[in-house]
Amino acid sequence: MKIITLAGPPSVGKTAIIAHAIRVLLAAGRKPAAVKFDTRSPVDAERLKRDFGIPTISGLSGYLCPDHYFVSNMEEAMDWGAHQEADVLFVETAGLCLRCAPHIEGIPAVTVVDCLGGFDVPTKMGPMLSCADLIVVTKGDLVSQAEREVFIHSLPRNAPRAEVLPVNGLTGTGVRAVLRWLDRQPEGANAASARLRHDMPASICSYCTGERRIGRVYQTGNVEKLDWKAAP
Repeated sequence: MKIITLAGPPSVGKTAIIAHAIRVLLAAGRKPAAVKFDTRSPVDAERLKRDFGIPTISGLSGYLCPDHYFVSNMEEAMDWGAHQEADVLFVETAGLCLRCAPHIEGIPAVTVVDCLGGFDVPTKMGPMLSCADLIVVTKGDLVSQAEREVFIHSLPRNAPRAEVLPVNGLTGTGVRAVLRWLDRQPEGANAASARLRHDMPASICSYCTGERRIGRVYQTGNVEKLDWKAAP
């Protein structure tokens, strides 16, 4: 089974790319399946199942960080895909803080970004971008050619090992190049023995367990403070 993880900021077109890829794979007689890790709504996974009739499952992290939730369930996701007899398994996870590190050693890793956030967006992203194997750039049709080329040119400085491919999320133009790239990648590793490519953000403090009061007296666990005395 070929496995591919997709990450990226909200609304950059991750699910749209998966949908276009599924359409091409089904036309070629392949058997794709999709796992969608999100925070609040299962509508994307339900749409994939309704539109294409493929096995899909949605996990909602609720108050948990979606990428922590994703990694905690990755082994089961791979077992589920094998049980569905899928030959391509798409695993999408929401990236909210841009420090997220959802990519796994031995599993093809895709990060999706769009051209609308500005030229400095890649410098604001952490391991989600720098540890990717492939960067898919969307919404290039909404900016000028010069803006698009400058944005794409800035990506290798922050992810020097990644390939970059543009894809139109509305029409699907470019998704076949993504699938050709995927065909060159090895099949997924065993999640039981796999490792994250980068450590996850720390998330053990009083607010992680439901605290809503903001005073210092209520803050416990992994809490960091700005050095206010050093400020001018």
